[in-house]
Amino acid sequence: MPTLRNLTASALLLQTFAVALPASAQQTRAPAAPPTAVKVETVAKGLAHPWGLQFLPDGRMLVTERPGRLRVVARDGTLSPPIAGVPKVHAAGQGGLLDVALAPDFPTSQEIFLSFAEPRDGGNGTSVASARLELTDSGGRLANVHVIFRQQPSIASNMHFGSRIVFAADQTFYLTVGERYTQKQEAQDPSNHLGKVIRLNRDGTPFAANPRKPGWDAAVWSIGHRNVQAAARHPETGELWTVEHGARGGDEVNVVRKGLNYGWPVITYGRDYSGAPIGEGTAKAGLEQPLYYWDPSIAPSGAAFYTGTLFPSWKGNLLVGALAGQQLSRLVLDGEKVVAEERLLVDLGARIRDVRLGPDGAVWLLTDHADGRLLRLVPG
Repeated sequence: MPTLRNLTASALLLQTFAVALPASAQQTRAPAAPPTAVKVETVAKGLAHPWGLQFLPDGRMLVTERPGRLRVVARDGTLSPPIAGVPKVHAAGQGGLLDVALAPDFPTSQEIFLSFAEPRDGGNGTSVASARLELTDSGGRLANVHVIFRQQPSIASNMHFGSRIVFAADQTFYLTVGERYTQKQEAQDPSNHLGKVIRLNRDGTPFAANPRKPGWDAAVWSIGHRNVQAAARHPETGELWTVEHGARGGDEVNVVRKGLNYGWPVITYGRDYSGAPIGEGTAKAGLEQPLYYWDPSIAPSGAAFYTGTLFPSWKGNLLVGALAGQQLSRLVLDGEKVVAEERLLVDLGARIRDVRLGPDGAVWLLTDHADGRLLRLVPG
């Protein structure tokens, strides 16, 4: 007969792991998708922890390196010298030079946007700078550099900066900012920029149609996020999809909508690194459920919807890079349901930092290593 001590221990064990129970059958562990034969081509090497990738109209690419360098990569993989004029960055832990985005009218304006961990008095935070990119055959420089947004408050932390920049069709842009790890409860406070999705006009001012609820900062679009390092607009709906780091498990796929609360740290499918529960469980009225989550964590970074022609069976799929998981996850979607998943590149041994669809229909990846690579994925 079980003793009271054994029953108590069992109850505690169930309580500890109850957070991992899905609210619906399609929230986690989707069936395996049919495997795809792929070939991985190394286009460039020698990048120091590359973070963000963008394609220029002439076929060259911009790549950020976390220590604070911006480079142009030629189509043959040649790396330019560092572009001059990049803002000073807080290059420690997860901080440094992060994402890069082109203005929607880049061919005429030559304007780019950089997100970065900015050193400040008393701490640091995620900031965005705009600049004019002036390229030469041997490299180039940034002109008219202006910091147009600063995450507030500043925090003395080397963790959870976010941050992806995603332009909307109206030339406003979304910016994902982390809760800085040490301040997780602040993700629930809409008056600050910790653990939020921000929506801004091109000049860095708050988007006029932001929620602007009582107590909400004018720049805040949604709240309750942990650390979003993957974001992409849906090719048909135009809505923002994000893929968010959980703690120990609980990485989430979300459609991020105006004025909603995505739960962190009140609800989560993850656990603390000690194994203890976080928050109040996995569901609560008024808080959004993820479309999909991973447990154990894959540590997602970089995402893109596939709209090319090289992989016809991938049309409309969401591709997600993984750092700890060292893979590329292909999520097969039926509307807003993940109905199958293929885990690619599991034998590559690479931390995938960014995922982009190239103008050639290939999938382009950055690997997060001291000797990082730019990879091109084509049918095998």
